[in-house]
Amino acid sequence: MTDEGLSIDPTKPSIARVYDYLLGGKDNYAVDRGIGDVFKRDLPGSVAIAFANRAALTRAVTEISTSTGVRQFIDLGSGLPTADNVHQVAQRHAGDSRVVYVDMDPQVLVHGRALLQENERTRVIAADVRRPEVIRTHPDTLELIDFDRPVAVVFSAILHHVNDDEDPAGIVRYWRDQVPSGSYFFVSHFRSGHNAETAEAERVLQQTFGRGRWRTDAEIASLLDGLEILEPGIVPASLWRPGTADGPTDGPGGPGGEPELPVWERLIAAGLARKA
Repeated sequence: MTDEGLSIDPTKPSIARVYDYLLGGKDNYAVDRGIGDVFKRDLPGSVAIAFANRAALTRAVTEISTSTGVRQFIDLGSGLPTADNVHQVAQRHAGDSRVVYVDMDPQVLVHGRALLQENERTRVIAADVRRPEVIRTHPDTLELIDFDRPVAVVFSAILHHVNDDEDPAGIVRYWRDQVPSGSYFFVSHFRSGHNAETAEAERVLQQTFGRGRWRTDAEIASLLDGLEILEPGIVPASLWRPGTADGPTDGPGGPGGEPELPVWERLIAAGLARKA
């Protein structure tokens, strides 16, 4: 899907706007707040998932920007602009970083383009993550991204919205094959806890949007087949390199101890992989 035919429908809930609401944003409608309130009321700890995911993404972009020479990012399923977007974090550490945001929600496009209209190193394009070739060959992508140089591909809280029959591993594999050695892949994903909380959250998403797939650590790792998964592996997002730059200094367990996470924070996993 491209820009043509996209329009904002305030009567239908949007995954991006519900997520915005859970993060405390204002770019949402009553229908989105209604779904968000189901999570807040019936699954009160689920708000922690959104914050844990965002914090892990910030730490990952910081890690890539400060410890590698990668200066190109493609953020797939980027969602509505919020604090510490990928370009803000990356350009804070490396001013020449270039970022292409991709989303199919029309409100994301409107707000993203308004935010970024004066940032010549950033673009927002309308496309479906399930059609990676459309993204790869989009004029805005080709304008900013040099595929002969390493790229950081960001799958932050998007692959769990791709059902099994839509081949999420194939989407990652496409990008793996398009970028050179030295490229990085960040993934965060709903993490199956085999408990009532997981089952209920999955039911709400499937009932509302027809998508939302919790996967085990092994299933998430399998999405990164052919890539080197870096330490500490696929772990709860709050435990993914806590204390790194732009992140919290200590986990819930305090300095030097293994944090004891509440069940909700264990329901979102994160990992960083590298193409050798």
